[in-house]
Amino acid sequence: MEKVLFVCVHNSARSQIAETYLNDFGKSLFIAESAGIEKG
Repeated sequence: MEKVLFVCVHNSARSQIAETYLNDFGKSLFIAESAGIEKG
């Protein structure tokens, strides 16, 4: 199982959507998380 981190500036939308899609569609292959690099 591969771990994937999606990084966005404020973690407000795009990275969270990507995390959800990968966790839903790649259940047995991936563990996805999202993070922001600046405080929102």
